[in-house]
Amino acid sequence: MNQFAIRLLVYSHKFDIRRFRFASGFLFVYNIANNIAKVFYAMKSPIAFFSKNIGIDLGTANTLIYLAGRGIIANEPSVAAVNNKTGHVLAIGEEAKKMIGRTPAHINVVRPLVGGVISDFDMTQELLRHLLKKVVGSKVFYNFKHAVIGVPSNLTEVERKSVEDAVIGAGVSKAYVIEEPLAAALGARLPIDEPTANMIVDIGGGTTEIAVISMGGTVTAKSLKIAGDKLNDDIIRFIRDEFRLAIGEPTAEELKISIGSAIPMDQKMELMIRGRDLATGLPKEAVVKDTHVRAAIVKSLKSIVETIKEVVELSPPELAGDILRRGIYLCGGGSLLKGMDVLLARELGVNTTVVDDPLTCVARGTGVAIENLEKYKHILDNPLRPRDIKI
Repeated sequence: MNQFAIRLLVYSHKFDIRRFRFASGFLFVYNIANNIAKVFYAMKSPIAFFSKNIGIDLGTANTLIYLAGRGIIANEPSVAAVNNKTGHVLAIGEEAKKMIGRTPAHINVVRPLVGGVISDFDMTQELLRHLLKKVVGSKVFYNFKHAVIGVPSNLTEVERKSVEDAVIGAGVSKAYVIEEPLAAALGARLPIDEPTANMIVDIGGGTTEIAVISMGGTVTAKSLKIAGDKLNDDIIRFIRDEFRLAIGEPTAEELKISIGSAIPMDQKMELMIRGRDLATGLPKEAVVKDTHVRAAIVKSLKSIVETIKEVVELSPPELAGDILRRGIYLCGGGSLLKGMDVLLARELGVNTTVVDDPLTCVARGTGVAIENLEKYKHILDNPLRPRDIKI
């Protein structure tokens, strides 16, 4: 082989190596670009990477935030403390709750929601901003795209609109409203899409929501403004009348949780409380027994039982039979009252079950709805949406 042939062979070999390197580099860049394109296509827009969907249980007693993909990440009392002189919000949530009944004249502790309805719009927005800021933390480029909010079933359109406006004003792009009984049923993992009765009783802080749900909708429902806060008021009034002792809401709450019961218990319980003697105006102690607390709340409990009976009576016969077969599901803070499930089972003749983790049931339901938004969009209530007009 001559010298020219040898040089030609070496040059061809070098050219093949360069061509191979060029092809490999091009393929590497193409794969990276293709993967980036797939990510952007899945996100629809780069901004979506920093967007999150949330579920909100805007309760009279507590407000809970459910972040899609993570679960419940905020749970604070629906309480705010405001300085009346400066208008500055001093504390929100747990810190503000500690101030109830212990503040000077220029500091006002308010509950922005009463009976499940927004009574102080600005404070509700501040509460939501505080909780959402807690969710975001130190992240700067972060926003909330969609929110599903649980509300009582008997709200008017104006009250629903105020809830939506408060959530949007707190930093959410679009708000959907779901009735609390539906959210509670979703949170309890009940088969709401099946043609069978799912009866849910949600005893919250401001309202008791009672509903029979079937085929993804509410068949019969009632909202009663007798719940945890009303029981506290009953206890305060009873202690004032029987013991001539003035106590505050925190003490009444402690009595209800510690020794309160819906039925007589085997174990006798009592609790030492302190308040102001109405006769002398001086501090005074008194021992309160479980029988006293039960006597204080019996009338309110009877009203709840009667309303549940009315809802069952209004239900179609087939669904009434399903209720007898499947039973009643209890959730909300009021369901934790000792013997509440036994009382309902005895009065109604229907098996009654307290769902797992009843305090977060509605919040978990809003989370299920927001994580499956397309599937449950038909049960989300947005009555102010403009209707299509056909001419």
